Amino acid sequence: MRREAPRSIVLVLFVALVLLVAGCSGPGPVTSGGAPTPAPDPVPPAPGAGVPGTGQRPNILLIETDDMRADELRWMPRTTAWLSGGLRFANSFAPNPLCCPSRASMLTGRYSHNHGVISHVDPYGFRAFDDSSTLATQLQAVGYRTGLVGKYLNGYGEQPTRQGRSSLTYVPPGWTDWRGLSDHLWDPDDEFRGGTYDYLNPVANVDGTIKGWPGRYSTDLTGEQTRDMITGFEEPDGGVVPPWFVWWTPIAPHHGTPIEPDDPGEVPRSDGFEVNFVTPARPDRVKGDFDDQVTHGLGTPSTGSAEADRSDKPRYLRDLPELTDEERAAITTLSRQRAEALEVLDEQVSRTLAQLDRDGLSDHTLVVLTSDNGYYLGEHLKRQGKINLHEPSIRVPLLARGPGVPTGVRYDPITTIDVAVTLAGYAGATLERPDGVDQRPVITGGDQGWTRPVVLEGLMPEKRYAASVGRDGWPSKLDTVGIRTSRYKLVRYPTGEIEVYDLWTDPLELDSLAEGEGDRRTRRLLKKLWVSTIGCAQDTCRTPLPPELVATPAEEAAATDDQVARTEAYFR
Repeated sequence: MRREAPRSIVLVLFVALVLLVAGCSGPGPVTSGGAPTPAPDPVPPAPGAGVPGTGQRPNILLIETDDMRADELRWMPRTTAWLSGGLRFANSFAPNPLCCPSRASMLTGRYSHNHGVISHVDPYGFRAFDDSSTLATQLQAVGYRTGLVGKYLNGYGEQPTRQGRSSLTYVPPGWTDWRGLSDHLWDPDDEFRGGTYDYLNPVANVDGTIKGWPGRYSTDLTGEQTRDMITGFEEPDGGVVPPWFVWWTPIAPHHGTPIEPDDPGEVPRSDGFEVNFVTPARPDRVKGDFDDQVTHGLGTPSTGSAEADRSDKPRYLRDLPELTDEERAAITTLSRQRAEALEVLDEQVSRTLAQLDRDGLSDHTLVVLTSDNGYYLGEHLKRQGKINLHEPSIRVPLLARGPGVPTGVRYDPITTIDVAVTLAGYAGATLERPDGVDQRPVITGGDQGWTRPVVLEGLMPEKRYAASVGRDGWPSKLDTVGIRTSRYKLVRYPTGEIEVYDLWTDPLELDSLAEGEGDRRTRRLLKKLWVSTIGCAQDTCRTPLPPELVATPAEEAAATDDQVARTEAYFR
């Protein structure tokens, strides 16, 4: 048996997962009925493909979790131990911290304002995504076998395609093996029950055929399917084993059904408004495993308020009352259940990595672990959720290990769109009109400094705050847009409110400088950068920062380590 070439790299993107809420593809282009057709003849890899210095193209295993915070890696010790032989990226961000937009960015290497998926609900979500040219189609075109296991884009299976057809059995182009969980809403007389977010009744489109697994825990099922897919991809084709790309997108620790007796459910705030605390379902074998370790929510201090003075915050946060004891208990329970869901994922990832070792694949597989967005757990008194642009929501874990990947930490910024471009670079593929930057030089050569802005963007879910104020020049229909450098962050809301933070002196974002004292020249510089950057595309997204906003490798490392230490101390 021959291999296409010596392959070196395992990138496991644990990316909760990673992840955008719903739909993608099967084996190559598909017919209108969803059945796959043969993949096109491969094209030559782009110049500079593969592992720098070798040109060898690796297998790629991208693991993207769903709603996982960066600090929740602590609940996955086996996975982090295996991946500790590679790199940890300390400044990894989801520019639009919501499942569907983030996953669309992973598939295109573009910001939301360029790929058009700005939310997860109609008219956005799966139906808004142009899947004709993605990471999958481009990797398949250069000879990769490609597969998806788990969640795709929100609305997949329920919303129509861009062409107006049903997506129930639709397999997106570019996929050799497709096992995408379905968001379809079943009628009482239908054969199936459950779907993407039913942990005990997963339903998926498997290469154009709907299948269900009643009683199977979703994380266990998708882990098993991932290992099965890898085994299938290692079968030779005409005596040759082509490289493969597997995108494993488990739903943990995203909330889902069934509702369990120990779930917090609806808890009243002090103002009478009820909050429905949503949690992931877990198998009995892990329940209670973190009761001693998690004594309070990850975003709430053990005593006192997460942020007693919010007078500097936009109205949607100023309006929130202080947490009650019942709410604090609910956030503690939520934090524990998320840890339990990730413990199961840790089991499945470690089994998958062990299989790579047994089969002799680790030396030529790039494994990347990441998430689609972070999650609030009490910070700024935001009880739960994501979408808004504070650090708990935009920060995601990112670990990578494989041939050519050294051991250590990188502090240069890396985003979801950069990950997409970087994976394409390893495969020798080229994405269409990407906004991201290939990070292989940083991976192999070390930090180069924080020299470009990270664009942050979203759509406010609270309609009462979505006022039509000052929208001229904003990209697409996004209504909350910000920029982040190593030291500063500026976010503007649809109400016209602005937050500005000096993260080197205020890493927890407790004191906005938007209207108060501070360096007025810096604020003017940030506002000018905001105007010139928020609608960027391709090269303009990579425009260097003004010298005053650049951070050296030593500065960005010191500031990041300080932010982590002070955050951990604050919420201890």
